[in-house]
Amino acid sequence: MIKIPPQQVDRILIFDTTLRDGEQSPGATLHIDEKLTIARQLARLGVDIIEAGFPFASPGDFAAVQQVAKEVGTEDGPIICGLARTTPEDIKTAAEALKPAVHQRIHTFIATSDIHLEHKLKKTRPEVLAIAEEMVAYAKSFTEDVEFSPEDAVRSDPEFLYQVLERAIAAGATTVNIPDTVGYTTPQEFGTLIRGITENVPNIDQAIISVHGHNDLGLAVANFLEAIKNGARQLECTINGIGERAGNAALEELVMALHVRRQYFNPFLGRVPESEVPLTQIDTQQIHKTSRLVSNLTGMLIQPNKAIVGCNAFAHESGIHQDGVLKHKLTYEIMDAQSIGLRDNQIVLGKHSGRNAFRTRLQELGFELSEQDLNRAFVRFKELADKKKEMCDRDLEAIVKDETQSQVLGGFRLERVQVSCGDHACPTATVTLCTPDNQELTDAAIGTGPVDAVYKAINRVVNVPNRLIEFSVQSVTGGIDAIGEVTIRLQYEDKIFAGYSANTDIIVASAQAYVNALNRLYAATQQQSPFSSSDSDRLTEQTVHA
Repeated sequence: MIKIPPQQVDRILIFDTTLRDGEQSPGATLHIDEKLTIARQLARLGVDIIEAGFPFASPGDFAAVQQVAKEVGTEDGPIICGLARTTPEDIKTAAEALKPAVHQRIHTFIATSDIHLEHKLKKTRPEVLAIAEEMVAYAKSFTEDVEFSPEDAVRSDPEFLYQVLERAIAAGATTVNIPDTVGYTTPQEFGTLIRGITENVPNIDQAIISVHGHNDLGLAVANFLEAIKNGARQLECTINGIGERAGNAALEELVMALHVRRQYFNPFLGRVPESEVPLTQIDTQQIHKTSRLVSNLTGMLIQPNKAIVGCNAFAHESGIHQDGVLKHKLTYEIMDAQSIGLRDNQIVLGKHSGRNAFRTRLQELGFELSEQDLNRAFVRFKELADKKKEMCDRDLEAIVKDETQSQVLGGFRLERVQVSCGDHACPTATVTLCTPDNQELTDAAIGTGPVDAVYKAINRVVNVPNRLIEFSVQSVTGGIDAIGEVTIRLQYEDKIFAGYSANTDIIVASAQAYVNALNRLYAATQQQSPFSSSDSDRLTEQTVHA
C-alpha cells in the first residue's frame, strides 16, 4: 500500500472513522473482537487510514486501538489513527495505544468557533492558538504523522481559522482537517471555505487538506465533493454513513461518485478527463460485504433505498424500467451491481454443504472466524438448512452475527422460551435464563402479545431497570421459511444499548435480541468509571465531534 507523503497528492485519500465516530451512534457500541473484524475488512477494502478509536476515553477504547494497531497496522496495511484532544494526557495515551502499528497517526483537535470558545472551552482565541501549536508539537514528538482538526471549523471566523491552521502546520501537522461538526454548511459555502484556506494559509502546501462532515441536512456527501474541487485530498467518512445524530458522509457514496463520475473529477486532480486511473485506492468490489458486515455488527439496519448499498439500490419494479434494463442496463443503471461486490450467480449452500464450503463463503463475505466460532456457526447453519431449502448470503450473515454476538456478550443466557397466545387467549410466556453465575431461573408473565409477555418474563428474572425504545423485525429473505431479524434498543439513564438476533422463530429471535441488549446494559452497569473526577471534568471540556 502506498504511504502518504507530507504534501498534496494526486488521488483522494479515504480516512475511515467507522470505529471512532461511527461507533458514537446510539446503541452501536462494538466489542474489541467486533472492531478487529471490521478493521480487517476495512484493510481489505483499501482505506488509507483507519481511525480506530479515542484511546483516552476508556480502557476498552485503549485496548481496541492497541489491538487494531497490532493486528491490522502492518507494513503493508493502512495507517492506524487515534483521536486525542489537545491535552498532554490524551496525546500520550494515544501514542501508547498506537505503538504496535507500523504506520501510526495522532489526530488531535480543539474547537475554534466563537460559540465553542465562549460556551464550552471558556478560552480566548490567543489561548486556543497557543494550545494548538504546543499540542501539535507534542504529538509530533511521538510520530511524524500528525493530523490537526479545528472543531466546528465551518462556524469559525475564517481569518482566525487561517491563523490556527498556519500555526498547527508550522508545529508539525501533516494533515489539517476541516470539520463541519454540526452538519451546518452547504456545498458552495464549504467549497469557498476550502478554497479560502488554500489561498490564505501560507504553508498549506506542507499539509494535506482533509474534510469531515455530518449529515444533519443531508448534504455531507455533496459538501465533500465540492471540497475536492477546491483542494481537499482526504475524506473522513464511515461505512453506511453511520455516526452521531444523522451520521457522517457515507464512504460508499463518496467512493462510487468518484468512480462513476471519474471524467468529471479528473481535471480537479490535474488529470486529463479521459484518465482511467482510479481516484481512490478502494477496492469497490469489497463495498457490499463491508456494508453488510458493519450493519450486522452494529445492529444498525440499512434503509432499503439507501444509495449504493440499500437492498433496492439495483432493484427495478416499474415496468418501463424493467423493460429498459432488460434491453440494455445503461438505460436505467449508472453502475453495475458487480462493481460493489454483488454477484448474479452464487454457490448455493444447503443441508448437504460441507464445512469447507461454509468457511469459504464466510471468508468471501468478510468473516474471519476462530475455529470455535466456526464450529458453533456451522452447527446453527446445519440446523437451519434442515428447515430451509436454500441458504443465501444474508442467511449466513444472520447466523454468524447471532452466534458470535451471543458468545461475546456473555452474561445472561437464554435457555428456554415458551409462549401461549391466540385471539381468545391471554398471551403468556415462560422463560428460563442462566445467570452470569450459572444459576438457572424460570419465571412467567402475561402481556399484550407474545413478545411483550416474553420481555416481561425476562425482566422478572434479570431485574435490570431499562426502557424499550425500539423494536424492529424484518425478514432476511423472502419465503415462509425466511429467517427473521430482530433489532432492539434499550435505554438506561442517558445510554442506549442495542441487541440483535436472528431465527426462523420470531419469538425466539425477539427473546434472544432482548437478552443480548440486556447483557450490554448489565456489563456497562458492572464496570467502574475509568476516569477520576478530574479526568471526567477534562473530558467534558471538548466534545468528541471533530
